Amino acid sequence: MTMAPVLQTEIPGLAVRRGKVRDVFDLGEQLLLVASDRISAFDWVMPNGIPDKGRILTQLSAFWFDLLQVPHHLLSLDVDSISLPATVDRGPLRGRSMICRKANIVPIECVVRGYLEGSGWKEYRQNQAVCGVELPAGLQQCDRLPEAIFTPATKEESGHDINITFSQMVDLIGQETADQLKLLSLGVYERAAKHALTRGVIIADTKLEWGWHDGKLILCDEVLTPDSSRFWPADRYQSGRAQPSYDKQFVREWLEQSGWDKNSPPPVLPDDVAQQTRAKYLEALERLTGKSL
Repeated sequence: MTMAPVLQTEIPGLAVRRGKVRDVFDLGEQLLLVASDRISAFDWVMPNGIPDKGRILTQLSAFWFDLLQVPHHLLSLDVDSISLPATVDRGPLRGRSMICRKANIVPIECVVRGYLEGSGWKEYRQNQAVCGVELPAGLQQCDRLPEAIFTPATKEESGHDINITFSQMVDLIGQETADQLKLLSLGVYERAAKHALTRGVIIADTKLEWGWHDGKLILCDEVLTPDSSRFWPADRYQSGRAQPSYDKQFVREWLEQSGWDKNSPPPVLPDDVAQQTRAKYLEALERLTGKSL
């Protein structure tokens, strides 16, 4: 039985910053990242959420942090281990919260692509390159690339992130940090993609966030979820067309057909669209981790 979506969490007395999906509470020396069930599409947050989405994202991120064996910000998932005001109902927080190290976030979205889709496919058709990385001629939509490529983007407060070249990234954060981020990000993608293939899932691309903690770069935020990555069922993969995927495709498709103009507040999602989206997120979790909620 699914629970009602958790759209917002409150902890009286704690400073909070709300993103499209996460409520981030300041615990002093640590942060509490709470993944809500909010869902966004076309740069808008929908008025209703996807049941259990935040719990799925949290469980999947925790799985990857453990598997990848790279320095990261996650300390614990046990919300009962921290001191909170006595009036706080911890129920809505359980299963969707990560207690994390604080880090100085690098202002770059570290995108790695193993397949040609999305903004990368659009850019390739214009100039046979993605973020300045030249690619072979004649590639089709969703083709596997000869090797994974690092294609950074700026972090924008609103709207879409903007793709940049590696040299532009160097100008923003320096050569040494840029080189480290490229190496780390490609390593994470390659290890994750190798595992996913053993589970029948293609990771087409992913977006990673890194931050500085005690002089080291550590992996932050969520990692390798359907919100930050393209996951495709390997047994249905066929280049030259868009792929079925484990993400919010049902939400996007319904919105495209709804008559919504994408410039005014979005309509409420029908229950069947929300439930189908939940099922896709849950299937991604089960296939990749071998576990359910």
